[in-house]
Amino acid sequence: MTPRFLQIHFLSAWPGALLNRDDAGLAKRLPFGPATRTRISSQCLKRHWRMADDPRGLHALAMENGVAGERSKVAIERLVTGPLRDKFATDLVDAVEAEFIAKYYGKKAIDPKQRQALLFGQPEVSFLRDEAERILAESTTAKEAAAAAQAFAKEQRANLSALGDQVALAPGLEAALFGRMMTSDVRANTDAAIHVAHAFTVHDEQPELDYFTVVDDLRSREDDGDSGAAGVFDTELTSGLYYGYVVVDVPQLVSNLTGCHRKHWDSEEDRELAARVVENLVWLIAEISPGAKKGSTAPYSRAEFILIEAGERQPRTLANAFREPVSLASHHNESLGRRSADALARHLADLDETYATGEVRRQMALPDMALGGVERQPLAAIASWAGGLVRDARC
Repeated sequence: MTPRFLQIHFLSAWPGALLNRDDAGLAKRLPFGPATRTRISSQCLKRHWRMADDPRGLHALAMENGVAGERSKVAIERLVTGPLRDKFATDLVDAVEAEFIAKYYGKKAIDPKQRQALLFGQPEVSFLRDEAERILAESTTAKEAAAAAQAFAKEQRANLSALGDQVALAPGLEAALFGRMMTSDVRANTDAAIHVAHAFTVHDEQPELDYFTVVDDLRSREDDGDSGAAGVFDTELTSGLYYGYVVVDVPQLVSNLTGCHRKHWDSEEDRELAARVVENLVWLIAEISPGAKKGSTAPYSRAEFILIEAGERQPRTLANAFREPVSLASHHNESLGRRSADALARHLADLDETYATGEVRRQMALPDMALGGVERQPLAAIASWAGGLVRDARC
């Protein structure tokens, strides 16, 4: 088949953890149906998948292909002009740096705290550094350098988008996968090829306030009558079984990675990198855990269920299978995982009967959570299957 979309649904459980905190240090939440759920934001999930110290990490894949990216408020100072300070006079570098910052971060963004963090791909960083070095080499005064940098910004207003027209992955692999917005060069914006929903518990939230102390090893009760505590604190922990949902827009993914028009993604374009991205993503969803307070909660778990669907029609979430929360009370000795899988299976069957969109499916599931009527395979097999759909698709 020639799939336009891959949909990846997963169920993962974490006990006694603080996976994603809000600005008050509490677990993020989401009201859904008649219950409030614990939530993991899509930003949190994507960052852990991107930066995972894992052979299948997306950052490792980007480094391997020379298309890593850096998201920062100080990319110009650290990556573009910083390496040139040993070669050119300070006042010249300062002049060029100020103009480049104004170009990409805005004229009022001298203070890094006032800037938006921007994502630059390594090819873009190299391009800007080469241009800065050229300007510096051709300038004898700071005034000349500033004027030349201004001319660069004015004459090549869309310099990053122009570079992207020549080098498909100039914005880096991360931008190709998860998108990028740049107000300074709107044509350099990239549409996301991978869409990630916020994960949430299929049942009502299960929070617990954890009270703990830090003990001073060099004090004792005899010193001043206390128990030697150096501090008293509390934090929130949660437990839950989470539903998560990821969509891969395959034509957009191939287009972003190769530079072809998305209408021609299934021609003879090289789709090897796109296939590897999909395979790695399936592994990462299954094996990589988000989580704060790792040292005190060890929030490491693996997905207990993954369903991958491939099809031509617009994707649709299965989150509504859990609009009515799954009861935490056991029924007929069935586990929470089994009851959750049953809820998902019923909703999926209803959608199939109503819409008949004809997706092809594979699942990885613990025996207790397997769906009937869907081929069950190990993780390696379904990851390879998903990647193969991208690699081998033809018109």
